[in-house]
Amino acid sequence: MKNFKDILLLFLFIFTSNLNFAQGEISKISAKKEFRYTNPITRDSAISMRDHFIIKIDDLWYCVGTSNPVWEGKNPGVRMLVSKDLVNWKKHSFIIDAKKLPKDCPYDGRFWAPEIHFIKGKYYLIVNSGKVTKEDPKGMATHSVWLFSADKVTGPYKLLNGPLTPQYNNDATLFEDEDGQVYLYCSGNGLFQAKIDLKTGKLTTPIQKFLDKKQPGWPEWMVGGIEGPFVTKKEGTYFMFFSTWTRGYEVGLLKSKSPLGPWELASPEPIFGTRKKGYRQQMAKDGGYENLQFTDTEDPYQETGHNALFIGPDGNLWNSCHYFMYEKRPYPYSQTFEPWEMGPQMGIEPVHYKDGMFYINGPTWTEQVIKY
Repeated sequence: MKNFKDILLLFLFIFTSNLNFAQGEISKISAKKEFRYTNPITRDSAISMRDHFIIKIDDLWYCVGTSNPVWEGKNPGVRMLVSKDLVNWKKHSFIIDAKKLPKDCPYDGRFWAPEIHFIKGKYYLIVNSGKVTKEDPKGMATHSVWLFSADKVTGPYKLLNGPLTPQYNNDATLFEDEDGQVYLYCSGNGLFQAKIDLKTGKLTTPIQKFLDKKQPGWPEWMVGGIEGPFVTKKEGTYFMFFSTWTRGYEVGLLKSKSPLGPWELASPEPIFGTRKKGYRQQMAKDGGYENLQFTDTEDPYQETGHNALFIGPDGNLWNSCHYFMYEKRPYPYSQTFEPWEMGPQMGIEPVHYKDGMFYINGPTWTEQVIKY
């Protein structure tokens, strides 16, 4: 009898030890990876950009954006950055190099808000530009949407068509639906939409303005301007992220049961961004909305906007924006800028989806740890 008890106790000891070991191994597996980041991600004047758009291909992340100078004259083209870990970025190349364009090139101007979309086995670069001349130093008279294609994400990219619209349009994006139909969305004193055939690069429906910044009955935080649409689909609903610079730089969210609307606000307030009363005060005065009442956000930024979604290190959706430091940021931040703080830099945050709604926490400025 005693021997039986001893054997039973030994068995229980071995079983408990194995169970504890197995639980320990499971715990190690469940928490074996973590991703640490601190915004702004890039802190380098040489690769400062606005309107960051990130795409993951295999084990690398590629990023394109609007290069300086942004507001006056030509910029150098479409710069591509590359990263192995989403934290350390370096210049890869100019996939459109303005120095190599012929003098009569109709889109040799300010290359704004480029995006790269992988659709039907090809890479499509959609970018906004116009011809900069002495008479039109900003190229605004011809600024519109141009479409390029390539077999590799790094190019070479060849012009497919452009300008895609007969008017000033900007911040174009593409969205492929489950049935293979592709849609073009863009801004230009409001938000626009159309169907597009990527084989020819031509619109198959007229470009339609569906939302104005001063749309009657819509919120006052849009009245300064709306731009930068980005569309995704989740659980049968189409979601359109867009930006507004009325109170700083914020991200709003629309939703619809159809890719061409009607669109409605998914949230009565922006779901992400920064608000600063001291931001673009002259523009607010000229636009007639300097009387808006709101509270500054506590972050040290003046801009966190023009967002797009991408696949992050954990395989989930993440958000990219440009983060631009605020010169009147509160203590303990220095009131003297480092050189890299004089321009916009890359910022990223994880995207969450729950109960039919997207959420983005932040913008953050301290170290973040994502375990997966």
